[in-house]
Amino acid sequence: MSITEQRKNTVADPTLSVIIPTYCEAENLPLLVPRLCAALKAQGIQAEIIIVDDNSPDGTREVCSELQRQYPVRLYQRLTERGLSSAVIYGLNRATGKILLVMDADLSHPPEKVPELVAAMDNPEVDFVIGSRYVPGASTDESWGVFRWLNSRVATLLARPFTAARDPMAGFFAIRQTTYASSDKLNAIGYKIGLELIVKCGCTNVQEVPIHFSDRLHGKSKLNFREQLYYVQHLCRLAKYKLSRSSRFSRFLMVGATGAAIDIPSFCLFLPFLPLPAARGIAIWMAMTWNFYWNRRFTFSDRQSDGMSHQYLRFCASSLGGATISWLTSVLLCELSGFIAGYPAIGAAIGIIAGVSFNFAASCRWVFRPNSQSEAPAAVRLATLDNTTVRQTGMNDLPSR
Repeated sequence: MSITEQRKNTVADPTLSVIIPTYCEAENLPLLVPRLCAALKAQGIQAEIIIVDDNSPDGTREVCSELQRQYPVRLYQRLTERGLSSAVIYGLNRATGKILLVMDADLSHPPEKVPELVAAMDNPEVDFVIGSRYVPGASTDESWGVFRWLNSRVATLLARPFTAARDPMAGFFAIRQTTYASSDKLNAIGYKIGLELIVKCGCTNVQEVPIHFSDRLHGKSKLNFREQLYYVQHLCRLAKYKLSRSSRFSRFLMVGATGAAIDIPSFCLFLPFLPLPAARGIAIWMAMTWNFYWNRRFTFSDRQSDGMSHQYLRFCASSLGGATISWLTSVLLCELSGFIAGYPAIGAAIGIIAGVSFNFAASCRWVFRPNSQSEAPAAVRLATLDNTTVRQTGMNDLPSR
C-alpha cells in the first residue's frame, strides 16, 4: 500500500480517537470497523481508529492493511509488550482526537452506541462516560451464565469504594483528551483500565449509557483466574494510591490506628501473666515495630535512602520519648483512677494518644529524613510504555506524546 493511498483516508483533526486493543481478533475486525465507521459517518463524527495489537499470529496485520484502504485505521503491533491495559494506554498516548474512546474488538460492545457515548461528552460537567451493562435499559447476552454474572457483580461491588458507577469494570468508555492528560502515575495491570482512569484522572461525574452487551462473536475470552488475581492486586494498588493522596500526618494517624489494634490486644493478652508495667511495655514495643514497618512502607515511602536497619534504630530511639509518655500515662491512670484500673485498655488508649504528636515530629525530622529527591513531584505518565518495541502500519507517522 503506497503512502499516497495511506494518506487518502487520514483524518487531519479528528474529534474522536477510537482505541481498540487486540490479540487474535483478525476475524472480528473486518466486521467491527465497517459498522463503527458507518455509525460515526451517520452522525458526522470525524474519527481515527487506533488498533494496538500484541503481535497476533492470526494475520491481524494483513487484515488491518486491507481495512486501511477504505477506513481511517492505524495499526501498532507491539512486539514485546503484552497486556490489555498497557495496550489501551499505549493507544491513548498516541491518539490525537479531542475525545478518546476505548472498546473491545470482539463485538461485545455495540459500535452503533459509540456516537451516544460521544454525545454524552457534550456536557462539560461529565468527566467520564461508560457503555454500561447495569443501568436501566441495559442488558447482557442470554449466553451469560450465573457464574459469569456473579463474577462481574462481585468485581463491581469491590470497586464501590472508588466510584459510584454501576459498571466501572466496563471496557467500553470515553474520556476527554484534556482529562486523560491530567492522569497521575498510571499503573497498567490486568483488564480494568477504566477504573484506573476514573480514579487517577479524578473523574467524579461519571455518566453511564445503557448498552446490550453481547458475547464475543469469534475467538476466546481472555478472562481467566490469573486476570482475577490481577484485579485484586489492582484494587490494592488503587487503595494505596488514594490513601497516599492524603496528608502525611493523616497517613501517620492511619498507621497509628492499626498499631493500636496491635497494642491494646497485646496488652490485654499479657496482662493476666505479667505485672502491669511489663505487659504495657511489651505491648508498646510490638506496636512500635509494627508502626515502623508500615510508616516506612506507606507514610514515608519516599524517604528510604538510609536503609531499614538504620531507620529502625532511629525509630526505636526517637519513639522512646513517645513510648515513655504513653507508658507513664497508662500506668499512672491505672494507679490513680479506680475506674481505669478496672478497664486498663482505656488507660492504654489514652497513653497512645499522648505519644502520637511527639512520635510524628521525630519521624519527620530525624527518623525518615528527607533527601534531595524525596520531595520531587512524581512523574505523571507511565514512561515504561514508550520502551516497547513496536511495528507501526498506518496512514502516516503521527508523533506519539
